[in-house]
Amino acid sequence: MPFPRAMRTSCVWSSGALSPGLLPRLLKHAGSCGTGWTRPGGRRCLWSSPRRVGSAGETTQAIPLPSQARVVICGGGIVGTSVAYHLALLGWSEIVLLEQGRLGAGTTRLCAGIVSVAKPISIECKMADYSNSLYERLEEETGVKTGYVKTGSLCLAQNQDRFLSLKRLASRLKVMGVACNIIKPKDVSKLHPLINIHDLVGALHLPGDAVVSSPDVNHSLATAAASHGVQIHERTTVNHVMVEKGHVTGVETDRGAIQCEYFVNCAGQWAYELGQASETKVSVPLHGCEHFYLLTKPPAEPIQPTAPVVMDMDGRIYIRAWQGGVLSGGFEKNPKPIFTEGRNQLEIQNMQEDWDHFEPMLSALLRRMPELEACEIQQLVNCPESFTPDMRCLMGETPGVHGYFVLAGMNASGLTFAGGAGKYLAEWMTYGYPTANVWPLDIKRFGNLQSSRTFLRHRVMEVMPLLYNLKVPRWDFQTGRQLRTSPLYDRLDTQGARWMEKHGFERAKYFVPAGKDLLSLDASKTFYKPDWFDIVGAEVKCCKEAVCVIDMSSFTKFELTSTDDQALELLQYLCANDLDVPVGHIVHTGMLNERGGYENDCSVVRIKKNSFFIISPTDQQVHCWSWLKKHMPNDPHLHLEDVSWKYTALNLIGPRAMDVLGELSYVSMTPEHFPSLFCKEMSVGYANGIRVMSMTHTGEPGFMLYIPIEYALHVYNEVMSVGQKYGIRNAGYYALRSLRIEKFFAFWGQDLDPFTTPLECGREFRVKFDTDVDFLGRASLILQRQQGVSRRFIMLVLEDHDTELDLWPWWGEPIYRNGDLCGTTTSSAYSYTLERHVCLGFVSPPCLDGIPTVVTPDFINKGDYEVDIAGQRYPAKAKLYPFSSLFAQQRRRKDDMELSNFQGTGL
Repeated sequence: MPFPRAMRTSCVWSSGALSPGLLPRLLKHAGSCGTGWTRPGGRRCLWSSPRRVGSAGETTQAIPLPSQARVVICGGGIVGTSVAYHLALLGWSEIVLLEQGRLGAGTTRLCAGIVSVAKPISIECKMADYSNSLYERLEEETGVKTGYVKTGSLCLAQNQDRFLSLKRLASRLKVMGVACNIIKPKDVSKLHPLINIHDLVGALHLPGDAVVSSPDVNHSLATAAASHGVQIHERTTVNHVMVEKGHVTGVETDRGAIQCEYFVNCAGQWAYELGQASETKVSVPLHGCEHFYLLTKPPAEPIQPTAPVVMDMDGRIYIRAWQGGVLSGGFEKNPKPIFTEGRNQLEIQNMQEDWDHFEPMLSALLRRMPELEACEIQQLVNCPESFTPDMRCLMGETPGVHGYFVLAGMNASGLTFAGGAGKYLAEWMTYGYPTANVWPLDIKRFGNLQSSRTFLRHRVMEVMPLLYNLKVPRWDFQTGRQLRTSPLYDRLDTQGARWMEKHGFERAKYFVPAGKDLLSLDASKTFYKPDWFDIVGAEVKCCKEAVCVIDMSSFTKFELTSTDDQALELLQYLCANDLDVPVGHIVHTGMLNERGGYENDCSVVRIKKNSFFIISPTDQQVHCWSWLKKHMPNDPHLHLEDVSWKYTALNLIGPRAMDVLGELSYVSMTPEHFPSLFCKEMSVGYANGIRVMSMTHTGEPGFMLYIPIEYALHVYNEVMSVGQKYGIRNAGYYALRSLRIEKFFAFWGQDLDPFTTPLECGREFRVKFDTDVDFLGRASLILQRQQGVSRRFIMLVLEDHDTELDLWPWWGEPIYRNGDLCGTTTSSAYSYTLERHVCLGFVSPPCLDGIPTVVTPDFINKGDYEVDIAGQRYPAKAKLYPFSSLFAQQRRRKDDMELSNFQGTGL
């Protein structure tokens, strides 16, 4: 053992561990606020506790709770104070922040104090970058010291795969303007001499990263918020949130009720329980885990406070300077979930030490910094952190209750995200939307199905170690699986399906042929050419030459009906395309917001005169439902039903699909008798009432079958039996992805988002400009059409790129035009037709005096484009349309192809 057992003694946690003496000082000020403490400058502090002890020992009463407010924020940690601060900056008044214990006495008090932009997705990088700049200026703004030190950070790589992931991250960060450098091991030693570099292959240096004292930052944010009129009340517990007719009306506390229009759940560890305590239960899917870090006393030569933070993800640890010694924690492979049964303490205390559990991280620390072996241990800290099912925080308005917002589940990055997340949530509450695309964090990406405590407990045991795991493209969670399955799941599983999960639904990626080594294939995780390459290629070929069947039952499916024209009127207002079409016709359309951006991308079928079938992406189930309900009038004659569970969806793709269905239905399925984008209710085999639609979401010929769930197995078996003579086989979503990307089909959530308009992605033909029907976003689109678009969705086909040897593009790669950065990729796939990689993404010309300029055809067609993959640039050919001429040359069964559903929506 590196440290003597005798030195592993329990220590009493000092509230000022991260900043000696801070918390007593903070509480002293907080306590005196209720009796009239005045800050420098003459402004009165507005936070209080129910009872305070004066200088003579007498008990004094705090400021009473107001009877009403505009917004009540629950949670006095750094997240809650950030929301209060940013709302106040945006001009809100009557803001009340309630804390059940003492201000900042939750996880904020025990936070490690690291602020780093090294995050996996761009919105998290943006939040971290803003937090960094906010914390840097807070001290000057408030006069409260925050302990801010710009130390920089080092992300270490012990192997080539980790090094590649850091190079990819560096490319994305440079797009955002974040300073970063890929450096060699010897450069690591120069920046931090204590680091053992013998096993390193390189590192990412982020000079702008910093450390702070999180309790001090919390105090500073609270001080700034109070100076803008925010009322802060400690030792006030929210018992439940009052809801009437789907709207927040107030909160009931242990000190009385407060009427309010908005409520923000920033309760951290207890956000789940608080959500369940409202009159209408709100799902806040998070769960706590124990999190350990070590504090040491200084070595013989104390470590300077400006020493870079070290993140050794392969060793599963982080290290920062702390009072001359170090603070080092990590994310172990076997985390310890807590609080599954619910809340059990008002304030976070240092929980029981567990040296055996911390041993692997301690060993990793000593391997990375051997000189620390002589240091004396000061304390092993054990504090809870809350984690979400997908490692991303929860933000936004809840789908079931208007005015109920959530900001919680920070996945051990509360300090890093609090500033930026508080800013975006405040914008959301003020304007109805934030100034950046926060869909990856939107709480509506989850539904009630993720609120099971058993599911959350098991999932966070996987999530916590994943924070430092090497995540290669298209990795999948292993816990919480088989939650939602198609009726065909077992049938497909026995035929070699390899599964991925989307919104809790199992979907086949591809099908492994008999005799293939399944274990080695599952273990294949790489940034290069994957082992499933040939398997998917065979499925794509079958889609183009014969017929394939893909189970797409996970699609979100709604039915909107009315007794008169109410359903049509609602959809005409919400959808950009014209829905006033004959019965049986299918319309691909976007549902836009006021800015003209995509809130949803869907296919709508007019089943009857006053009945519509809406098909949306899988992960749009909660968001799309919420969007429709938000705009639906209170009309008893208008009815919306989620029928996702009622139908199994089979996609028959390929030129022989019409032959298979023709035999099973005794109906001609040729384009002359069954035109494109048309729906008929038919019999298939023995089953009646099958909704057959002439579209495939890929641009290839074929049909979607929406089958009542009780008929699913029968129809599938009949299709596979009849299809044998036509070469039928199963296919998965990887083949679908390749097909849709080579046809230049945009996908909501990757290519399309609330800030992307139809004009920017070449879908102007799906907007009813030629009618006088008003729709949401129309005014913005008309203005954009007059002024021109400043960015454009394009297709890039890589040239001089070796599929066998070179790194693959996946998504998020920078795009360069004539050597200058002009955009990023949003989707990528190998085109088995072109035998090249195809990337989709957005590009923009450079601004002129800070003003965006219009994209012209010459900008697209006459530039020399390159795609940056982990620092290596590859030339690419840019197009505003798919390479149809090449497709025509390479199709083997051109006469059998039907292309009228050419621009089908990507779901």
